[in-house]
Amino acid sequence: MAQKQGEHQISFGMAQPSSSSIHPNFMISKESNGAYDLGELDQALFLYLDAQEQRASGELMPETLNIFPSQPMHEEPSMKKSSKSASDPQASSEIANDVKPLVKRKNITSSSDHEGPKTPDPKTLRRLAQNREAARKSRLRKKAYVQQLECSRIKLAQIEQELQRSRAQGLFFGAEGLIGEHGLHPGFGNLSSDPAMFDMEYARWLEEHHRRMCELRAAVDEHMQENELQIYVGHCLAHYDEVMNLKNIAIKTDVFHLLSGVWMAPAERCFMWLGGFRPSKIIKIIMSNLEPLTEQQLIQIYNLQQMAQENEEALSQGLESLQQSLSNTILSEALSFPSNMADYMDQMAMAMNKLSSLETFVKQADSLRQQTLHRLNQILTSRQMARCLLIIAEYFHRLRALSSLWLSRPRQE
Repeated sequence: MAQKQGEHQISFGMAQPSSSSIHPNFMISKESNGAYDLGELDQALFLYLDAQEQRASGELMPETLNIFPSQPMHEEPSMKKSSKSASDPQASSEIANDVKPLVKRKNITSSSDHEGPKTPDPKTLRRLAQNREAARKSRLRKKAYVQQLECSRIKLAQIEQELQRSRAQGLFFGAEGLIGEHGLHPGFGNLSSDPAMFDMEYARWLEEHHRRMCELRAAVDEHMQENELQIYVGHCLAHYDEVMNLKNIAIKTDVFHLLSGVWMAPAERCFMWLGGFRPSKIIKIIMSNLEPLTEQQLIQIYNLQQMAQENEEALSQGLESLQQSLSNTILSEALSFPSNMADYMDQMAMAMNKLSSLETFVKQADSLRQQTLHRLNQILTSRQMARCLLIIAEYFHRLRALSSLWLSRPRQE
């Protein structure tokens, strides 16, 4: 009997796992007489198997000796650290915070890939529109600058031709042979310098007028607003006022110089009336070339033309009466030689008084021309008035070009 018990103990000891691998709670106790209790053994086995199932399912268990590690021994320390931090709530929160921006950027990239090209915002569209508008205006300014250079070249050629004509006629006071360091040449001492000064000032005015017309043409081509165009129109009208003031000064010094028209181009002199253009003629040219006008504008321009014609007729009749009166004054005494000196001086004094009224006629004619331009500015819109000024400038430019061609024509021997 004792031998059987020893065999039983040996076989059970061989089948029993090491006590170091079993939780202390799973240790099998002996009875006081040294025999094992099979009921306790079965209970210990069931507890051991239950613990293995809990370990496999990942549930937390009391700390035991880790004989069978859950991770391979060759795994990287970082992997172990991450697995350890997974069980630590604080470490898990830190990892989540580090991963969150990466996930967010990934989501943004993936969403942008699926959305495709986006429509530019209004600010970008407005900036692009401003860039296109600036480029368009730059091209227009370049075009206007090129036109201005071309017009300047043509004007320079005309001035050179006029200077050649003046030299041929012996009336160029700017040459060194006529005006030296000490004044006029002795042979031309009887010639007044005031008409020559007027001619030079008028040439400068023409050059400035041409520049202003180029600027006005560029402004019209850019389709500026009415208020912006009105600024250019106002500058051009003020420039016309300057030449009227210049002529008023010349009238006081030599009214016959203005009436002769030698300061104008030959073709312009064909249409000259009292030292300038006829206002009614200019209105007629404008109405035939200006854009469609409203009915009210047509009526107002027609009334302005009628008023200009009436004033022109009155001044023309007054000038004819003055000429007749001058002739009668001179012929009041028989043209005999030798004449009575006393009567002769009386006649010259009367004729001088009548000639002074000639200045009044020229001033009134210039005033009528000036009033006509300003009245047109009141009737027309800024854009229409700009076109009106350009039409007038082009008309006189063609007359001057015709004069240049005429002066440079081949001479027949």
